[in-house]
Amino acid sequence: MRKIGVADTTFARVDLATYAVRALRAEGTGFKVVRRTVPGIKDLPVACRQLFQSDGVDLCLALGMPGRAAYDQTCAHEASMGLIFTSVLEAKPIVECFVFEGEADGPTELATLARRRAEEHAQNAYAMLFRPQLLARRAGTGLRQGFADVGPVRPVR
Repeated sequence: MRKIGVADTTFARVDLATYAVRALRAEGTGFKVVRRTVPGIKDLPVACRQLFQSDGVDLCLALGMPGRAAYDQTCAHEASMGLIFTSVLEAKPIVECFVFEGEADGPTELATLARRRAEEHAQNAYAMLFRPQLLARRAGTGLRQGFADVGPVRPVR
C-alpha cells in the first residue's frame, strides 16, 4: 500500500491538512495518509524528511501559510528551498502548497483560497502517484490551484 505524507503547520490560519486529506480520500483508495504537524513553514523540510525516512511515505504534501510581512516571504523562500533539497535527497516528490496571506483581500477570501488550493494540490499529489497520465494530458493547459485557471496560450500564426 502506498503512503502519502501530509506535513502542515500551527502557524497557518486555516487547517489546510484537513482539506487536503479529505480531497485525497475523495480521489480513491490504495493509500494511507501519515500526518505531521510542525510549528512553522521552515520546519516543513525536516517533517517531510521524517515522513520519508521514519514513516516510509512515497510522496509528501507540504502545507503552509506564510504571513504578509517581508520576513514571512523570506521564510517562505527558505522553506521552499529546504523542501526542494529534501526532495532531491530522498529522490521522492514533495508537493509544496503555500497560501500567502497577501493573496487575499480578507479572511473570507483567504479561507476560500486556502481550502481550494489545499484540495487541488492534494488532487495533484494523488495523480502523481496513481494517475500520471492525467497530469500529462493536462500539460500546458494553464491550470491554477486556488484561483481560476488561465488556460493555454494559443500560438500566433
